[in-house]
Amino acid sequence: MTNPFRRRSATDLSAPAKVAAFGLLVGWSVVVLFPIYWLVVTSFKRPYDVDKGPFYLPFVDFQPTLDAWRYILVELGNDTLRPYINTVIVGLTSSAIALVMGSFTAYALVRFTYRPRIGLIAVAIGSIALALVTIALGVPVPVALAAAIGVFILLAQTIGRRFRRSLGNSDIAFWLISQRILPPIAIAIPLYVLFQQVGLLDSLAALIITYVAANLPIVVWLMREYFASLPRELEESAAVDGATVYQIVRSIVLPISVPGLVATFLIVLIFAWNEFLIALVLTSANAQTMPLQVAAQNATRGPQWWAMSVLIIIMIAPVVAMAIALERFITRGILVGALKG
Repeated sequence: MTNPFRRRSATDLSAPAKVAAFGLLVGWSVVVLFPIYWLVVTSFKRPYDVDKGPFYLPFVDFQPTLDAWRYILVELGNDTLRPYINTVIVGLTSSAIALVMGSFTAYALVRFTYRPRIGLIAVAIGSIALALVTIALGVPVPVALAAAIGVFILLAQTIGRRFRRSLGNSDIAFWLISQRILPPIAIAIPLYVLFQQVGLLDSLAALIITYVAANLPIVVWLMREYFASLPRELEESAAVDGATVYQIVRSIVLPISVPGLVATFLIVLIFAWNEFLIALVLTSANAQTMPLQVAAQNATRGPQWWAMSVLIIIMIAPVVAMAIALERFITRGILVGALKG
């Protein structure tokens, strides 16, 4: 009896099945790529062609023009360049920081055991809240911090030890990823007030800090699964030979984790590159990013689709080029965790 679950290749299909599969793939490719085609075509249209369309084929339905490109790249000039540079700086910096911090956190959660007591966690949160309240009441910061540390030490030695229930690595990982459940609009106003008080409103630093905090759970979650799929025997052999944890991570773990690191970096880069809501709340002119510049083309005369198309093309071009160049690493990085076990 033929095993229905055995692995089959495309050459095993019958001729009608091959034709049907090829037709489905072509149809799906058209669905996926048509928005990109429409962006490119619209960027070469005049306002009249956009309003009176739809026109699909250049030189057939309409006469292409570079007016929209000239308007965005020449007439706007710095108004396009500044948000573009801001997007590059914020996206690359926040993604790199999140990748470094999240990768080490994920490795620690996979290879080491943590058992923090719930009582000590509650005492720590209460001490932090005490410090914030006293600072808000006008107490000098050094005095407030010293008082909070003293209260923490005192309560940790008394009340904290009475609660013996502890959390595990899985609990910590779930708590990290649960931070992404909260909708961004719920923290937009608190973030605005926070950065206004510390003088970082409308700055690249505010966006970088926020994006690192937002993307860190994603890095931890993805890299945790990747590190768990790596053979532990390699690290144990190096440890037997006298290698330290730092040497093991630098010489063994990181080199074989390049596909996972690349795939994770690109994922969080896309999140930071396309983020709109937080940038809308925290920036105005100096730190404006490309998504805001695209939305700004919705003027009093209505959406300027031709200008939006040009901005979107130059915004997504670097990420698409990076994804194509790193396709080999991305495919391996995504599949290794899925093939575990």
